[in-house]
Amino acid sequence: MLQQIKTHVAAAGAAAILGLAPEAPLAQTVEERRERGAAVIRNLNNGMTQPNLEAMRQEFPFLAEATEGYALGDVWSRTALNSRTRQLAAVAAFAAIGETAFMKVHAGYALNIGVSEEELKEVIYMVTVPAGFPKAIAASQVLSQLFEERRNAGSSQKRETAP
Repeated sequence: MLQQIKTHVAAAGAAAILGLAPEAPLAQTVEERRERGAAVIRNLNNGMTQPNLEAMRQEFPFLAEATEGYALGDVWSRTALNSRTRQLAAVAAFAAIGETAFMKVHAGYALNIGVSEEELKEVIYMVTVPAGFPKAIAASQVLSQLFEERRNAGSSQKRETAP
């Protein structure tokens, strides 16, 4: 037993020296992972929870917790990519595989953190190369809907606050 502990310690030390150690220590509990995932959502969603995730939590609590803990808490919270790059990659990936509902959510997050409409359009143009025109066209239609929804929401907010 003592030899196994020494071997694990030596391996961890060697990995750290070689730069192979994980970029951040993984949380030890499910709750810590979920908290990290919830923080990712609040950062991307202007301090708000994610409605789809909260709805999923009602009927499919395990799936919601797994999404929050693993996808968001373990993967999305890694620091090698910034949030902007991560969102652009997510938009491109979801558009390329035809998952436009997920693409729309992540495009919204991208807009929330400062990605421009023009940059999102460029990502969709790029999708034509690996995924083809049908996927890019479908993605462009959903992205246009998102832009229109946000413009309308901005206009109604301006009318509500006008004297």
